[in-house]
Amino acid sequence: MTSEHPSHLAASLRRRGWLISAWPWRALAYLVSTVPIAGVLAVGLLVIGAPLLPVVSTLRRQDRPPSIALMLFLITGSIILVALAPLLSFAVGAVERWRVRLVDDRPLPSSPWPGLAARYRSAATWREVAYLFWLGGFVPVAYWVFLVLVLLDVGMVTSPWLAGDNEPVVIWQPIDSTGEAVPYAIVGVLLLPVLCYGVGLLAAGQAAMARWALTSPVDAAALREVARSRTRLVGAYEAERRRIERDLHDGAQPRLTSLTLQLGLARLDVPEDSPAARPLAVAHDQARGLMVMLRQLVHGIRPQSLTDLGLAGAVRELADAAPVAVTVRADVDGALPEIVETTAYFVVSEALSNVARHSGATHAEVRLSRVGGDLVVEVSDDGRGGADPARGTGLTGLADRVAAAEGRLLLSSPPGGPTLVRVELPCRR
Repeated sequence: MTSEHPSHLAASLRRRGWLISAWPWRALAYLVSTVPIAGVLAVGLLVIGAPLLPVVSTLRRQDRPPSIALMLFLITGSIILVALAPLLSFAVGAVERWRVRLVDDRPLPSSPWPGLAARYRSAATWREVAYLFWLGGFVPVAYWVFLVLVLLDVGMVTSPWLAGDNEPVVIWQPIDSTGEAVPYAIVGVLLLPVLCYGVGLLAAGQAAMARWALTSPVDAAALREVARSRTRLVGAYEAERRRIERDLHDGAQPRLTSLTLQLGLARLDVPEDSPAARPLAVAHDQARGLMVMLRQLVHGIRPQSLTDLGLAGAVRELADAAPVAVTVRADVDGALPEIVETTAYFVVSEALSNVARHSGATHAEVRLSRVGGDLVVEVSDDGRGGADPARGTGLTGLADRVAAAEGRLLLSSPPGGPTLVRVELPCRR
């Protein structure tokens, strides 16, 4: 699903109306604001690197080993460069994180000062240093090449007005007359949109490099711990749900059934013309309604059919109850983790409910299979398609339920159909 308003330059470049939007001007502002920063860095690199070039050239020409003075000069220069680069990159990184918002609305988290020693030990620091050298070394060269192309195009566009002077205009070859310059001017005008897209591509590439270099790396160990914590929480949540189900099924539901039965017997003993007959009938009806509600609550926690019939049987039961024709193909031999079974059941239930309510389909198909270590659930229909998670909470809720089981949900629903919901659930125990 593509957002109506792209959040960054790379996404906006794929839009048809890019040239008449604000993005070309934002890209141009980003490139123009880069010039002083990259220029200062380029001059700094030249100041540092220029004295080293003759030394390196001398070392290459000499057959004998380098002198101690030359070695000390090289070592000292390298130490100074390595010592200063992490400090300078911190300041430049802060400016770049702020400046990248010109072409990318997605937030780029700021990096607080971690302390001097930690600054030199962090891998993120050396990525910023690499970006520093890239910004001061490669970017000026790329800008110069692009500037030459822009000046060449400007020369082609203005060549008919310049060709009337005494001196010929030189593009690829001398142009002496206005008639000779007109084809070049036409080509130059046609190349103007190409140059505009070139501005966007250059800015998008630089912004992507900045985002890669200036984004703090994800702590893999912390991610694994978060995943384990989520798994433990989901397991505890499922265990608590089962406990509530047992309490309702074995405790409250039998008592409510007994109460309903007693009220029914009492109605038989009370004459219809008795003042207590009507209140007793109302109480009896409310008790029966409460029994139905309680049964639905118990069913919503974990369907009894899932416990009695297993996943394949419970899904076939759902298919039989669906208002459209549903074909079930199940190949799920072997035991499945409880959370996987429950998640798969509710995925099929919600998907078939969406088919009945929104798709206009005449037929649906449910496929259950084991692929490697995953349970794959696919629900397809021949409806009108166009399913969009942004228009309702059903698909979003499904995705959240699947994510809680460490799975993933894929949706294909082009306008006109067909629609396919695919869920992959890991079966690790």
